[in-house]
Amino acid sequence: MDRSHLSQLAVLSVVAAHGSFRGAAKELAIAPSAVSHAISSLEAELGVPLLARTTRSVAPTEAGATLLERLRPALGEIELALEAALETRDRPAGNLRITMPRTAAQLIFAPRIGDFAKAFPDITLELVIEDRFADVVAGGFDAGVRLGESLQPDMIAVKIGGPIISVLVGAPSYFLTMPKPVHPRDLAGHRCIRFRFASGVIYRWELEKDGQEIELAVDGPLILGEDRLVVDAAISGAGLAFVFADHVAAALADGRLIRVMEDWSPSFDGFYLYYPSRRQMRPALRAFADFFRIGG
Repeated sequence: MDRSHLSQLAVLSVVAAHGSFRGAAKELAIAPSAVSHAISSLEAELGVPLLARTTRSVAPTEAGATLLERLRPALGEIELALEAALETRDRPAGNLRITMPRTAAQLIFAPRIGDFAKAFPDITLELVIEDRFADVVAGGFDAGVRLGESLQPDMIAVKIGGPIISVLVGAPSYFLTMPKPVHPRDLAGHRCIRFRFASGVIYRWELEKDGQEIELAVDGPLILGEDRLVVDAAISGAGLAFVFADHVAAALADGRLIRVMEDWSPSFDGFYLYYPSRRQMRPALRAFADFFRIGG
């Protein structure tokens, strides 16, 4: 194999990831013309088009997609080898790309992200916020963060947060005209603030008491897609909200919200950092896991 193909294949991978020559050029710190030349040269030598170009975007052809699929593990191993060499220095270094839901970012990582950056200045950390479950291998991530119940069996998981409790809350002004519910059946007569995931699915409230679990499709005039908006709406008296307790701790403490149906509040195992079992944990990822794990 011509060794020049290695650099061309690396350029191809970055172009496909960005969907543009300009984005790839910016990441690689080279001129867009150099990116274009590398791809054109590779296509000419292979005799097949690898990228379909339009005025708006760039996407792999069928041949390009097949090549990239087989190429991804090899490039990943090369990147790991290079970063492992960097990490033989005194402290962890390199790029770290983590996918996580917005709730985990807000509750676990945001409060300590500045401290992590100070502790590990040689790590470039990218947090990609998405609520859907992400395939860390296909998505090009080093690891992901999700609730323990969502993890796949072939993943290594590191616990990074304590148990999470969901609570049902409403504003004092709301209860001036509405009775406090004491059982899930009482919710039928209440204005419930619903949550829609990015996938389009509306969350069904998961209630639990003494081992009895009820999944409820509640009704209400307000549907939101952001946890903080749900909390703000509840504080304003718009209706009942079913949210993680940490999101409303301050509002419960100062009386802006009142907790109801406490005996129906379920507890979840909490968040885990997960990564493929076949992938060796890099020092940078280990530093991240150790820093945010329980007691870290």
